[in-house]
Amino acid sequence: MTQKIFWQDPYLTELKTTVAAVRGDQVYLQSTIFFAFSGGQESDAGTIGSYPVLAAAKEGLDIAYTLPHEHTLKAGDAVELRIDWERRYRLMRLHFAAEMILQLVYRHCPGIERIGAHISADKARIDFARDDSIAVLFPVLETEAGALVAAGKPIETDFTDEAAQRRFWEVQGFARMGCGGTHPRSTAEIGPLTLKRKRLGKGKERIEITLSSPAGILI
Repeated sequence: MTQKIFWQDPYLTELKTTVAAVRGDQVYLQSTIFFAFSGGQESDAGTIGSYPVLAAAKEGLDIAYTLPHEHTLKAGDAVELRIDWERRYRLMRLHFAAEMILQLVYRHCPGIERIGAHISADKARIDFARDDSIAVLFPVLETEAGALVAAGKPIETDFTDEAAQRRFWEVQGFARMGCGGTHPRSTAEIGPLTLKRKRLGKGKERIEITLSSPAGILI
């Protein structure tokens, strides 16, 4: 099982570790700071040793990293990992921004069905099964999300089942949600956000979320 340091410290940008196994272009590590695509959140970018990571995929409790075919890594090699921090931090912030909005939509529209989600470094989206325009909710969603950001509440994360690698986040007084992504420490780090509505077809509504400022942090 790959030890997932990105859960212990999502702000860590470099890590020294050991190659656990190699299968052609795919490399497996004893421990990692590279998040692999899951729950709609895109993978991190960066390098393993001197090689760029081309793809990252979950394989059970392990993570397989695809490197250029000319790589020369072998099991037992010591390597240094580096991730693209700017990309990681935007993914973290957009991920939690989307989950804030999702929980607020659930609160104001009990029983609504989420039918899709995706978090990239540029924007996040959540898709819902809904007949009428979801934009009617935007004033209250933006107001309540803004208040949560301004409150600077801690975002707590932990395991619900460590053996199965199931995790959750919780903001006291707001919500708790099962999630294995990477998250900021505080709602204040999200910063101002903007919502946009997109009609996907009959009975399908999308909320697109973008961040309005860098909301920088010291690491």
